[in-house]
Amino acid sequence: MRRISSVVMFGFGMALAAIVALSAQAPGGSADGKKMKNPVAVSAESIAAGSAAYTKNCRFCHGADAKGNGPMAPKDTHPSDLTDAKWDRGSTDGEIFLVIRDGAGPDFTMKGYKGRMADNDIWNVVNYLRSVGPKK
Repeated sequence: MRRISSVVMFGFGMALAAIVALSAQAPGGSADGKKMKNPVAVSAESIAAGSAAYTKNCRFCHGADAKGNGPMAPKDTHPSDLTDAKWDRGSTDGEIFLVIRDGAGPDFTMKGYKGRMADNDIWNVVNYLRSVGPKK
């Protein structure tokens, strides 16, 4: 009986991994993300809320200064520098939102925050990243 439940649990785990892989954003950006408009206006309040959400959820891997040098990044990974001008997975607000929400794939470099962060909080993080990133 134990063997059957282990096999079933393994199967569920593999199915979940496949679903996550399909929804994670691959390098090159996203057509859907390019179409999305940021519904949260850039303001001091939004940037402050984004900074708080970033500190709570992102700094462990991306670092306090968003340079990709966080102390808890998984071994042998290189989290993105979120302050530079190179955004491999798309640079529009919508593409950044989708990476945070759905994760960065296909090799599970970053798990998404869907279900762990409200959409509004993710948009605030996008506004915060714009405030610390390169100026257009």
